Amino acid sequence: MIRVLIADDQAMVRTGFGMIIGAQSDMEVVGEAADGVVAVELARRLRPDVVLLDIRMPRLDGLEALRLLAGPGVTDPIRVVVVTTFDLDEYVHTALSNGACGFLLKDSGPALLVEAVRAAVSGDALISPSITVRLLEHLSSPAPARGDTGLSPRELDVVKLVARGLTNAEIAAQLFIAVGTVKTHLASVQMKLKARNRVEIAAWAWERRLVG
Repeated sequence: MIRVLIADDQAMVRTGFGMIIGAQSDMEVVGEAADGVVAVELARRLRPDVVLLDIRMPRLDGLEALRLLAGPGVTDPIRVVVVTTFDLDEYVHTALSNGACGFLLKDSGPALLVEAVRAAVSGDALISPSITVRLLEHLSSPAPARGDTGLSPRELDVVKLVARGLTNAEIAAQLFIAVGTVKTHLASVQMKLKARNRVEIAAWAWERRLVG
């Protein structure tokens, strides 16, 4: 079973998400939190497979809770998918840099929510398509180069497709290679870029305008 913790200050949202998760045969809700402090405490104690985390919560906001659970320096990070009403660029960039395994809008629908949970567990990541497109449009200039990363042409192909939100299976189909080969390339890319997950790989590609 995929164990999910739901953190949102609105009881109706928690109930709705709980019904969606509970309707899946391989998922269960192991806890709920109405503020960031409780969310961090429960996540550390229950060690769920995925935390669904709102941004604007009392006592401790979701982005700070995310940093404590999955941010740089956390030795045993927990997979967190940010689910919020607010898709401000600042929130998106902060969430990605603090280790989020996904970023969804609350109106994305049940199917995308479930897909985001499964993606986080499998090591993939899902970001609302509208946010991805806007991020690409707003990056007007490439970030300064950080030296030669040593990525091979094929690894760059994989990185570009990751940045477009494709899953490993979709990347394999597009590049006519095996899923296992995709995973091997991603492991190599993560090591070379010192990226902890595919979201950080995607952010690296976006910053350098590798995706057109």
